[in-house]
Amino acid sequence: MSQRNYLVNVADLSLSDKREYKMRALAAGLERCEVKGIGNLHADIPGLEGIPSGAFSRRVQFIYDNIKGGKFPESIDQRELVTGPARTDFVAATALDTMVTAPLAVIGQPYSCFQGVAAPQLLINRLVVFWGVAVNTVPLPVSWLIFRTGGALGNVEAMFNLQTQETRLEFDAFMSEPVVYDPQEVFAVQVLASIATGAAAQVHVHNFLFGPAGQTVL
Repeated sequence: MSQRNYLVNVADLSLSDKREYKMRALAAGLERCEVKGIGNLHADIPGLEGIPSGAFSRRVQFIYDNIKGGKFPESIDQRELVTGPARTDFVAATALDTMVTAPLAVIGQPYSCFQGVAAPQLLINRLVVFWGVAVNTVPLPVSWLIFRTGGALGNVEAMFNLQTQETRLEFDAFMSEPVVYDPQEVFAVQVLASIATGAAAQVHVHNFLFGPAGQTVL
């Protein structure tokens, strides 16, 4: 599990801070696309092939420097995750077209942010980067945001304490570092219930989804 996990509220960030963070999250996703063979980043960003594959930070910085002016690689499309039935980036569709949990019935129990799928699996040629979280249910009914690999009981990739945002006027925060999942990877994004409300919680996990340019979405 990563040890650099914390949340920064959007109210504490300038517009330039937000833009830079999102661009770096995009750059991290694009770097992983090159590793997983999505698109042709070496053709889109000449010079990247000269940086060793093990030099992750240098590669991300090089990609960032190339895209910060607004020129996105032509071989890769980027949008947000489509989670609804019959319009999905998962192997199995979720029950609803928004990110909600199942009804919160047991305090301390983990609930998937994708109500109908406890352990989603990305389609082939789909790669996702999660970079922030917004909770639209008041009072705050969840305490932790957990990212896992391997499914609902898999290894913890990252954990973020949602309670640090409880007194803020707006619960919308950037994660200290993005979390990336590869094509066809089984994973889980969960929240722990802190109140047994008996109702679903709206927890939107901000993301960028990547795929080969020109593929049909819906």
